[in-house]
Amino acid sequence: MKLIKITHSSNHTNKNNHYVWIKAFGFLLFLSGVLIFIASLFISDYQITSQTLRMSEQKVAAEHLQHLQVLIGKEYTSKSVALADIKATLKRSEPDIKNYELGVIQFWILKNAVTGSLRKYTRLYLLLSLMLATMGGLLYIIPHFFDNLPGIKNNNIWFSSTTGRGAIGITIGSLLIVFYVLLYWFPQYIVNVVVLVDPVSYFIRNLPADQWFLYGFLYTVTVFVMGLRMLAKYRHSRYHIVRTISIMFFQTIFAFILPSLMERLSMPGLDLKNAWPLNYYFFADWNIRNLLSSGNLGVFMFVWGIVLSIVLVPVLTYFFGKRWYCSWVCGCGGLAETMGDPFRQLSNKSLRAWKVERISIYGVLVFASVMTILQIVSYSTNGTLFGGLSGALNQVYSFLIGAAFAGVIGTGFYPFMGNRVWCRFGCPLAAIMGIVQRFKSRFRITTNGGQCISCGNCSTYCEMGIDVRAYAQRGENIVRASCVGCGVCAAVCPRGVLRLENGPVANRFNLVKLEPVN
Repeated sequence: MKLIKITHSSNHTNKNNHYVWIKAFGFLLFLSGVLIFIASLFISDYQITSQTLRMSEQKVAAEHLQHLQVLIGKEYTSKSVALADIKATLKRSEPDIKNYELGVIQFWILKNAVTGSLRKYTRLYLLLSLMLATMGGLLYIIPHFFDNLPGIKNNNIWFSSTTGRGAIGITIGSLLIVFYVLLYWFPQYIVNVVVLVDPVSYFIRNLPADQWFLYGFLYTVTVFVMGLRMLAKYRHSRYHIVRTISIMFFQTIFAFILPSLMERLSMPGLDLKNAWPLNYYFFADWNIRNLLSSGNLGVFMFVWGIVLSIVLVPVLTYFFGKRWYCSWVCGCGGLAETMGDPFRQLSNKSLRAWKVERISIYGVLVFASVMTILQIVSYSTNGTLFGGLSGALNQVYSFLIGAAFAGVIGTGFYPFMGNRVWCRFGCPLAAIMGIVQRFKSRFRITTNGGQCISCGNCSTYCEMGIDVRAYAQRGENIVRASCVGCGVCAAVCPRGVLRLENGPVANRFNLVKLEPVN
């Protein structure tokens, strides 16, 4: 018998080597950009001048600026010293000033007082930090389209220090938590990196950047870059390609570009896809007055927000399940499905987690609903009824749910608890859609139990912590309030057991009666 020697193609090997080098170079660029971005927090000096105060006039009340006149001419090499000086000066003149208002004043005064190379070469620092990191990320991701065959590759995911709760994952989570804490409660300490995106903000909005523009810019770039990673990883699946492009589109256009352009035109910058109660301040008296006083466009936005929340959300959920929003449109879901995808296997699948989930998410929904009722009553009575109470509840909700839960925990805990912590345990809009999906929706995931080999891939990679395998083993359809219809369970199944479908409401549960074993 003649033996045939099988050798690998040298061209294929050379290509793979090229891809390895490209990815290594991309990672180096990304790491360099991130380090420069972090370093920029510490490289600037500050000088308060009359121009500093003039630049702050649109954001800081005249009486506060008057009290800060005594600081004109002072220079600082320490951010902490500058902030302490501003605080002490205002406290002497206004001992009853609120901490939140004080923080806003500190932010704008210190931002406009930035001097040195950061102010002089802002565009260069932007290029060497955020743009370099973005370019590096793209160079690292793009070779994934070509360096292996299509199909999901989750090799060694539990042994990775990044995705298996190792040192790198803990570091990433810690940095995210610190970033969100500074963003929400201490933005005056990150004015240097806000200055970096001033050129982008002036180009799009014709306004100076604040911490929220920085956040929106970083959020959108992250969804775009990591969205390309999703397209490479799931390029064999038309469903995932389309929904990833949808996520990237809605985040870039509806959540970032359109609101920024509306601000440029002195119009309310509203995210048109952000429905109540996810948009928990929509019915706040100040927001209603702002919209209704903004002409026909403001009235349209107000009516659109009501129609979206009360009509479109339940109707579309009836036809398509909550996946139409959570996995195709939502910004929170968009970040979870892109940046959070490497951590989806970390979701807790235990019965105890499910019990906590139900109490938590519906508790937040009740909180949001009560607060909204009080807001509407307060607005209708010009604050006579529940004016102070609704405002206090709004502040508590904003702190505990809008910032701590949705931001710090919801994103910062990706490397610890998976990528859908907020969506699973806290989002009140997901709770409403979950009720519709559970009791009155055409959406279900069907199973072909005879083909199931109990490999467990479906349960492992369910980001919502559903034990999908238990349903597949019994041949039962999966109809769960928490399911966001991401479709990854079907994509990772080696036997094609699972299928996302929309069909008649009747008999969609397909329950299997278990016979006792003698």
